[in-house]
Amino acid sequence: MNATPKQKKLISLSQFILEEQLKIPHASGEFTALLSHLVYAAKIVGREVRKAGLLDDILGATEDTNVQGETQMKLDQYADNAFNQSLKICGHLCVLASEEHEDIIPIPGGYNIGKYTMAIDPLDGSSNIDTNVSIGTIFSIHQRLEPNSKEPGTEKDLLQQGHLQRCAGYIIYGSSTMLVLSTGKGVSGFTLDPSVGEFLLSHPNMKMPESGDIYSANEGNASYWSPEVQAYLQKIKSIEGGKKPKTARYIGSLVADFHRNLLKGGIFLYPNDTKSSKYPNGKLRLLYEAAPMAYIAEQAGGMAVTVKGERILDLTPKDLHERTTLIIGSKKEVEEFLTFVPK
Repeated sequence: MNATPKQKKLISLSQFILEEQLKIPHASGEFTALLSHLVYAAKIVGREVRKAGLLDDILGATEDTNVQGETQMKLDQYADNAFNQSLKICGHLCVLASEEHEDIIPIPGGYNIGKYTMAIDPLDGSSNIDTNVSIGTIFSIHQRLEPNSKEPGTEKDLLQQGHLQRCAGYIIYGSSTMLVLSTGKGVSGFTLDPSVGEFLLSHPNMKMPESGDIYSANEGNASYWSPEVQAYLQKIKSIEGGKKPKTARYIGSLVADFHRNLLKGGIFLYPNDTKSSKYPNGKLRLLYEAAPMAYIAEQAGGMAVTVKGERILDLTPKDLHERTTLIIGSKKEVEEFLTFVPK
């Protein structure tokens, strides 16, 4: 007779967070409740992403632009509204910031003021929506500067260094919907099981390989990059001495490119370029994209720096929409890049 397959123990995200909370003295449960509101909105957005091709009012661009001057996609606005409506009234935030809004999003009157802040990119990679390419949501959580205050939070509460994050993560809407997060004790991945409507622990203790054969960069702009970045790319593509060159894989969605490299190893590069007068310091947002991804990378054993070699998590944001360059990925790959950075 065939042996009965051993059933895998399934741990839900809520159960996982509760168990982690029990390890922390004086934990109040606020953080767990905050994540439940985030997860609820993620399920709603994930549902709409899955049926986007069936609905005329989801695909395509709007006539609006966001604070970055970028055309908003219809699903951009939908995701922004879904997360904002769920989070700003959850009772556990003192202030909220969205990549789609110029200013902070205050907590409405009549709702409890919490001790956490959140910065969120509701839909990263939205230019890929109409072509059914993986997109995602990125979030960053800090504790407010005065945890016992019951006053509304301010922009200053959000502008903290990345290494002070209490939690960072992303949701990727791909062939499956997956939530990857870190609370400072490693990285865990949870896959949404549509049959039960729960995120289940599928990737415990995620570790980024120390090295990898994949590099991700928009090489269409390579002629505008610094000599150092160009020299690094030439090195990793070289076949001199019979060496095997690295493999190019670029999706154009930070969440998707990073997620692949987290699992398989590699490096992602988004340098600044000389042709851009609008983004002379790079295009990615420090608060909404670079810092949370850097937190996850380091917790998984990787590294994240700027093209100048600065550790991303040591940078202090000066405003909500500050831009930065980003070199992120496997430890040995980023260390090799650093050998090209002028001392």
